[in-house]
Amino acid sequence: MNEADTEIISGLLENFGYSSTNDPAIADIVLINSCSVREKAKQRAINKLKQYNSLKKKNKQVKIGLVGCVAQQHANEVQTQIPDIDILLGPDSYRKLTDILISDDKKAINNILSKTEMYDNLQSIPQNTYYGYIPIMRGCNNFCTYCIVPYTRGRERSLSFHNIVKHAKQLVASNRKELILLGQNVNSYSFQDKRFPDVLKAISEIEKIKRIRFTSPHPKDLDERTIQIIAQNTNICNHIHLPLQSGSSKILKAMNRTYTQSDYLHLVDLIKKHIPTIAITTDIITGFPGETDTDFQETLKIMEYVKYDNAFTFKYSPRPGTKAAEMPDTVSENTKSDRLNEMITLQKKHTLYRNNELKNTTQEVFIESNSKKNINHKIGRTETNKLVIIKKGTPKIGEFINVKIIDAAGVSLFGEIE
Repeated sequence: MNEADTEIISGLLENFGYSSTNDPAIADIVLINSCSVREKAKQRAINKLKQYNSLKKKNKQVKIGLVGCVAQQHANEVQTQIPDIDILLGPDSYRKLTDILISDDKKAINNILSKTEMYDNLQSIPQNTYYGYIPIMRGCNNFCTYCIVPYTRGRERSLSFHNIVKHAKQLVASNRKELILLGQNVNSYSFQDKRFPDVLKAISEIEKIKRIRFTSPHPKDLDERTIQIIAQNTNICNHIHLPLQSGSSKILKAMNRTYTQSDYLHLVDLIKKHIPTIAITTDIITGFPGETDTDFQETLKIMEYVKYDNAFTFKYSPRPGTKAAEMPDTVSENTKSDRLNEMITLQKKHTLYRNNELKNTTQEVFIESNSKKNINHKIGRTETNKLVIIKKGTPKIGEFINVKIIDAAGVSLFGEIE
């Protein structure tokens, strides 16, 4: 989502007469697009901002700004740490950027949330040659107790069905090989009588489209019709990112996730029934307030049952302003770290297990780039979102190639062109 927002901001600036540079030292304006979903991400943004703010010593005319969720949630803190900052804009205020640049105001701050802003009539500037991002909805209405997104991104609203299809056709016409539908809860899309399965089906019918992905769905909104449409269309990737967060029904209730352990497992079984070759990835938090060792074992039990292809695992960190931040943090940092390490170890085992299932099979791989470790190797991706290192053959970047998988190690597959 932040990459898509960066494309919107780039479009605004380029239409206003600016051009991009990879050298901050010669820039007239430097913007950091930020995420505050975790403390580490927030701090990285602020540290990077401090680094770029030093450019003002050489060029007093340069404008330094922070946009995105940290600017939305922590504007006062940022100003305290970086008094010279020029621009602070939340995720719904990017349109203000051009007004700011022609204003005489020394400092510009706008973090008012919108109930309607979708940036649907703006020209974005794609940052990737082969991938096209399509934000189909913004905001979130779920209010998971640990999550800051509803407070930094506002309420759910959806882009018009017509504009989504129009955008998708434009990206395909510009030779984008893979389209990625985006939303805080992408499958809660709702516009007039259209729902998420309608969007998937319509885009899958666009001529010459090769691959379609979406992220991230919420388990409560992933219905059987969506699963069937994925199963029926070969250009919709056989990969679903299905956030678990916790395997304990008690903790899920405390998180306000609105599903139980059994609900989640039923959904996994339904997905695998319709799409046996599906790759399922997930997000898991350990150390949420009140999580006992028994609760943690329930999470490990789900991991063993599903055997995720990959998982993003995190230690819980309280986000100011959320309900969970008011709960007693009953799990020590040492315990959080021990549990996280145990999850990581288990997930590595499962990732290798899933990758080994593909050995000696032929996979269609999209070639993305050269390998940084070996100039004779190429890096590609399967439709199940697995990285493949091509050791033998000379494929071209940007093409789809049938690759025989010959080995697996860690999160990577190794293959050769047949």
